[in-house]
Amino acid sequence: MRPRHTLVALTAAAATAAATLLTALPANAATASYVALGDSYSSGLGAGNYGNSGSCDRSAGAYPQLWANANGPSSFTFAACSGATTSDLLSSQLSALGSGTTLVSFTIGGNDVGFSSVMETCVIWGTSSCVSAVNSAESQAQSTLPAAFDNVLNSIKAKAPNARIVFLDYPDFYDLNSSSGCIGLSGTSRAKIDEGINLLDSLVQQAAARHGAVFGDVRGSFSGHEICDSSSWLNSVDWGNFGDSYHPTAAGQASGYYPVFASKA
Repeated sequence: MRPRHTLVALTAAAATAAATLLTALPANAATASYVALGDSYSSGLGAGNYGNSGSCDRSAGAYPQLWANANGPSSFTFAACSGATTSDLLSSQLSALGSGTTLVSFTIGGNDVGFSSVMETCVIWGTSSCVSAVNSAESQAQSTLPAAFDNVLNSIKAKAPNARIVFLDYPDFYDLNSSSGCIGLSGTSRAKIDEGINLLDSLVQQAAARHGAVFGDVRGSFSGHEICDSSSWLNSVDWGNFGDSYHPTAAGQASGYYPVFASKA
């Protein structure tokens, strides 16, 4: 009887694996109803060409628009907005979703823990203030973001129960292997900033796993194209328009974010 039991077990295992594979298959692009939510890393701040999107800074070069242009989904709603927090996403962007939505993407979390003020502190006030600011943001992230991410993902699933959800993270800002000859922040500040980003990204990854969402990790695609690299895909400090600082350029959206999202959509 043992061989027969083994065959039954293998058949059941194969069926389970097949079912898992089918549920994980990407949405058909041509028939997708796609909604892009999130903050400035999804709206495309720093990439230029914002059209009439006002303070939301939705760029024609942002990864959601690039994906829509390339794949021609049946519908596309670009709701991401620069400066958005998890609360803003829930209050101002969630209405874009519906039972017919089949694909959702977003980045969120940085503004919840004071991304802009932390970077201003690091740029203006020096190493000790930078380290302190990042430590404070890390503590806040660990204590508040897991629940905030749970709320966002539960709300998206409630509004769009049939959607494939892609939760993307943030790139490291600095290539620490190339920073010794790079002017600006100290090596200690740069390492601390990257540490904070990686903590935030780990919380994104954990939240995606808890809710069966797809995690899109962009750190690998930006590797070798961070600030201090010769071909950076991130805006360094721009005193004329500080908001663009530390955000992906058009190349960062096209070659950093877009291929990661396209592989997960």
